[in-house]
Parts: sequence; structure tokens; C-alpha cells
Amino acid sequence: MSGSLGRAAAAALLRWGRGAGGGLPGVRAASSGAEQLDALVKKDKVVVFLKGTPEQPQCGFSNAVVQILRLHGVRDYAAYNVLDDPELRQGIKDYSNWPTIPQVYLNGEFVGGCDILLQMHQNGDLVEELKKLGIRSALLDEKKDQDSK
Repeated sequence: MSGSLGRAAAAALLRWGRGAGGGLPGVRAASSGAEQLDALVKKDKVVVFLKGTPEQPQCGFSNAVVQILRLHGVRDYAAYNVLDDPELRQGIKDYSNWPTIPQVYLNGEFVGGCDILLQMHQNGDLVEELKKLGIRSALLDEKKDQDSK
């Protein structure tokens, strides 16, 4: 689902409460932004906020996350390019209380960044987490192929 919402729809979702509203300035905006981000991270089983796109990552850490997902055969995921929207870039950091990009969410839960995903890949936890989502890791098929030789 790489960018399944498209840029215009994602931008519309992330207006950060700029519309009419009462109350204290900024309070409704922050709440609205968090609610919109909450909807984004829960919309798909796998969601990644990265610099660039899965087809053209713009930093090494984002590229590493994309490559790890590819190794596991995960192709159907929502990807949001934070370089397209400075408010999204800061908003997702505030939402997760995590200072860096990329950020990975599985089933609406924040997993971490590149370092955490790499560690999960290396120790086998990512295979198990994907299984909980109903996603069979392609690495299981590779291992089975190697064992049968």
C-alpha cells in the first residue's frame, strides 16, 4: 500500500486542526493532529514513516527499513514520506515520542526505528510479529527451501 492514500489525501488528513474551532489556540490543533496520526498508524497492518519513498528512499536508515521489509516479503504497507510535509515529520515524532525517522508501526503499535527493526530481524522477532499480523515472512520459505536441499 505504499502511499495508498496519495499525497493529496494524506495532506488533507494532516491539516492539524487548522479549521475553525474554539478554545485555546493550539490545543484543538494538537489534539486533532494526534487523532489524525492515530488514524494513519492504525489504518494498515504495517505503516512506515520514512524519508523518501519505498521506491526511492532518501536516507540510509529509511533504505534499511525498506530492505528489511522486502527481505521478509512485506510489500503491502502504507508508507508516508515525511520530506513532503514538515508538519507530518515533526508530528509523528511528537506522536511517538521518538526523535528520529524512519518509524515503523505494526498493527497500530509503535515498534521503533531502523535500529530496532534491524535487531528484530536479526533475532527472529520480526518473523513472529509479522505472523501475529497474518503475514508470513518470506524468510521462512527461503529457510524451508534450503533445508530441502
